Amino acid sequence: MAVVEQVFASGMAARLRSQWDREGGLGQHHQAVKYLGQDYETLRDHCLQNRTLFKDDAFPAEPSSLGFKELGPRSGKTQGVRWLRPGDICSNPQFIVGGATRTDICQGALGDCWLLAAIASLTLNDTVLHRVVPHGQSFQSQYAGIFHFQFWQFGEWVDVVIDDRLPARDGKLLFVHSAEGNEFWSALLEKAYAKVNGCYEALSGGSTSEGFEDFTGGVTEMYELRKPPSDLFTIVSKAVERGSLLGCSIDITSNLDMEAVTFKKLVKGHAYSVTGVEEVVCRGLPTKLVRIRNPWGEVEWTGAWSDNSTEWNSVDPSVRSRLQNRSEDGEFWMSFTDFLREFSRLEICNLTPDTLQCARVRKWNTTLYGSSWRRGSTAGGCRNFPATFWINPQFKVALKHPDTDSDESGCSFLVALMQKDRRRQRKEGADMETIGFAIYDVPDEYKGQSGVHLKRDFFLTHGSRARSELFINLREVSSRFCLPAGEYIIVPSTFEPNKEADFVLRVFSEKPADHEELDDEISADLPAEVALKESQIDEGFKTLFRQLAGADMEISVTELQTILNRIISKHKDLKTDGFGKEACRSMINLMDKDGNGKLGLTEFHLLWEKIKHYLTIFRKFDLDKSGTMNSYEMRLALEATGFKLNNHLFQLIILRYTEPDLCVDFDNFVSCLIRLETMFKTFKTLDTDADGVISLNFVQWISFTMFA
Repeated sequence: MAVVEQVFASGMAARLRSQWDREGGLGQHHQAVKYLGQDYETLRDHCLQNRTLFKDDAFPAEPSSLGFKELGPRSGKTQGVRWLRPGDICSNPQFIVGGATRTDICQGALGDCWLLAAIASLTLNDTVLHRVVPHGQSFQSQYAGIFHFQFWQFGEWVDVVIDDRLPARDGKLLFVHSAEGNEFWSALLEKAYAKVNGCYEALSGGSTSEGFEDFTGGVTEMYELRKPPSDLFTIVSKAVERGSLLGCSIDITSNLDMEAVTFKKLVKGHAYSVTGVEEVVCRGLPTKLVRIRNPWGEVEWTGAWSDNSTEWNSVDPSVRSRLQNRSEDGEFWMSFTDFLREFSRLEICNLTPDTLQCARVRKWNTTLYGSSWRRGSTAGGCRNFPATFWINPQFKVALKHPDTDSDESGCSFLVALMQKDRRRQRKEGADMETIGFAIYDVPDEYKGQSGVHLKRDFFLTHGSRARSELFINLREVSSRFCLPAGEYIIVPSTFEPNKEADFVLRVFSEKPADHEELDDEISADLPAEVALKESQIDEGFKTLFRQLAGADMEISVTELQTILNRIISKHKDLKTDGFGKEACRSMINLMDKDGNGKLGLTEFHLLWEKIKHYLTIFRKFDLDKSGTMNSYEMRLALEATGFKLNNHLFQLIILRYTEPDLCVDFDNFVSCLIRLETMFKTFKTLDTDADGVISLNFVQWISFTMFA
């Protein structure tokens, strides 16, 4: 238990420190978090001063940085790999040659085409590019073998430092490389992203939107091209004009289809970037065109409007010379009609993010929450599991202003639910959880209120107003809605209960809206205790006390432990490991009025009545009569005894007081309630002006925590 308490204490301290730092602006782009505490300028200056080249111990040039399975240490795919600096590969390495362009990104022996498609789109917007790839890096000026890049990671910007040792075989880069043999910015960017995600192999397979969002902090909307909106070409055109990032792909029907090449040279299951749109006149008729790029740098569409197709002969020569590209560089044009027919899905990452539903460019109003699903406390699963669904985190959005330019009198908003760090956890066998969310009307009795976490009965009797289109095992699920002005509850969840993951919930509204996490306010409504005089206590209880207390007529910790365990053993319907000394010491600390570490008759009588009350509550909420209480029964039982706790505190209680099966036996139930009551009463005693704040110096703090 002592180890658990140390973890709680250090975890709470880290959480508070992090919260204070965020409130001070840490994590915004101008003040990015130093990933793993590594400061680029400090490390570079140290290397320059000592005339050494940087070696990154946090992401070493070793097999573990390559991967864990397909690229694991024993894999044939990693045999003969050497880590080389660019100066070992060519005589005149350059960071960027002639500006970063989409042709700088050619795929290597790693299935991260989704990432490379995002990088290719990134090059179309210099402002966004240099947010990710900071200026001033080169192999000439102040070169020390160290580079850095910045990524958006789940609500904050992080600055990632790497050395420039890159995996190579036979003197050639193993993974992403530039068509220019001496240009290395894209390979170094890929390495930094691999570091953030744990290893190179963790980047295999994914959605272009993931890269889009990590490069911009934007939000992605997805369009199924089998049923596109009628104004999709306009949407794409405006997105390109605004510098939004666009990706597209062709669905596969089986693993055999992965990277299969179609008759007209399109690759299934492969991520492409959309790099431009144009409308041209061909044979007197307007024709909509889309420009696509294959990050392989080769294998191009051979249908209409491809590099050498005859359609270009019917276009004005000046337009043809501006658009037509006859080189095998992986980039090609195709008609918008063919695009809709050949591709399955389009992803657009809105950078600000801007609305895509009207002609005027506007910025969303945005809110971000970070939270988690934890077994037994906040991982309730979807609506298919009504007994636990209510314990999921809950968030409220108050939509007050209908859209002014909408045909409907509703409020537009977008909800995006993103699970955190799942790529990094692949080494441990984890993968994306299946996630989604549901939206409910706030009941009339709770409108305008804070500190309310809706319970099971509400969700048993109310259906959802809206929900995510799918529960799916993607990093992010997002959907756009238009609902009447009002207050709504968003409940994000995994599909099944007890699936653990951290997540970020983002809400983007067309008009300003109020948002808050719905969580119970921490409080304790404890019944007044009436201490009876000795003359008022039942004679039978006095006789029992005299038998138990011994000659000094007071009950010590050891005596209390013996008494409670003897009594509890007679209740065969209760499961218990028995009361330990720490639990008994907490009980005496709570009830001991004269400070001698023992309980007299009246003090013991108060404790006895308290335990009898706890036993009644325990049996009431042990709904399945198992002799234990599951975690969500525990939350209801705590409320019945007068305690309201927020999600974080309840998570700590579940971690500390449950058995491995997440059930609470009777002795832990009593220990938890005694501890809570002690803490609440102690704080109230110290909070002399009742303002919810106490001030302790270090000696008081350490004395208090050691005693508590």
